[in-house]
Amino acid sequence: MSNTYISVMLDILIKRGQVITLSKGLKRGYNLDLYIINNCDVAIKGGVIVEVSKGIKENCKRVIDANGHVVMPGFIDAHTHALFGGTRVDEFEMKIGGMSYEDIMRKGGGIINTVEKTRSLTEEGMIGILRKNLRKMFLTGTTTAEVKSGYGLNEHTELSMLKVMNDFSSECIDIVPTYMGAHEFPPDKSRDEYIDEIIGDHLPKVAENHLAEFCDIFCEDGVYGKEEARRILLKAKELNFGLKVHADELKQSGGAELAGELGAISAEHLIYPSKEGLRLMKESGVIAVMLPATSFVLSSDKPPIEDFRENEIPMALGTDFNPGSSPVSSMPLIIGFACYHYGMRVEEAIAGATINAAYALNRGDEIGSIEKGKKADLLILDYKDVHELPYWLGYNPVEICIKAGRVCFERENS
Repeated sequence: MSNTYISVMLDILIKRGQVITLSKGLKRGYNLDLYIINNCDVAIKGGVIVEVSKGIKENCKRVIDANGHVVMPGFIDAHTHALFGGTRVDEFEMKIGGMSYEDIMRKGGGIINTVEKTRSLTEEGMIGILRKNLRKMFLTGTTTAEVKSGYGLNEHTELSMLKVMNDFSSECIDIVPTYMGAHEFPPDKSRDEYIDEIIGDHLPKVAENHLAEFCDIFCEDGVYGKEEARRILLKAKELNFGLKVHADELKQSGGAELAGELGAISAEHLIYPSKEGLRLMKESGVIAVMLPATSFVLSSDKPPIEDFRENEIPMALGTDFNPGSSPVSSMPLIIGFACYHYGMRVEEAIAGATINAAYALNRGDEIGSIEKGKKADLLILDYKDVHELPYWLGYNPVEICIKAGRVCFERENS
């Protein structure tokens, strides 16, 4: 279509972009199509995309000439732990000294280290940390991010974390809250006591107060075994939470199988999924959330990317932003790691950071692609070829970030 005339006054008209539409739903398998339209315009009104075509006549408050540069959906970070107390700089020194993640945990490090620091925070302190971390994220183009609880491991702190996420307001980034009280076991309770507390107290109160959309769990040998995880997730399913599973990160522990058996929306990490787990994930439509920065930081193995392609299991991407195993908040860097470190193709990584991540957060009908009727969460990049995005590793290419039809970040001289 060309020379399109829109009678209403538009808020923003982006002209002459290389528009990476990512239309037509989830991307999976081989030979992914990003549905790119060159020299294309995007019309925005009331926070929504109202037209995507060539030659839209100007009738708007602001025209942005993309001049052939990439116009793409805002990045969607499908897995973060972006609300936490303190740092784990001391553990960083241990890591580069050769200690494994498991060795650090046995010495009282890891998740429990951050739990102690997070429990000491007031809700006002949590808000300050969340604001600082989310600012880092939206300045590199993230317009929607999932954020998990899990650094409380008690009712008070877990609910406080989720309340802060729900109360937090930003014009630049949306939060999708996930309850993850089953991130570890607190040192002051037995395994059975804490699982009973999650099932009997945490989950009902989170559900009653509408504090989280999803329930996640660290299903791993040494943390929550497969049957312990099943008990918690079945209760969460009964309470109408969407299900997510930290699965098979450290060894083959049955997490992918459990995600498939229970119909989870996603399984995350997936370094060592079993063949049966892959089969069940495919049958149940579970999305695989890849976390390449974590593997890089921990010097761990890589997931079986070719198996996901062959089984047509959609792959999404997340930063896993946390103070220990992935102190990384930039989705452009994650896209680079996905290609350089995991061997994902550029098209797979771009889809993983946009439309597939949207579906992994149950928002595929609202965000993640540039289509008429979707929310106007858009980026204009400092590139004229989207393949440059992972190539220039570590560079922030975002010239303009538009959130819900409003320019929330614009680089000087862009």
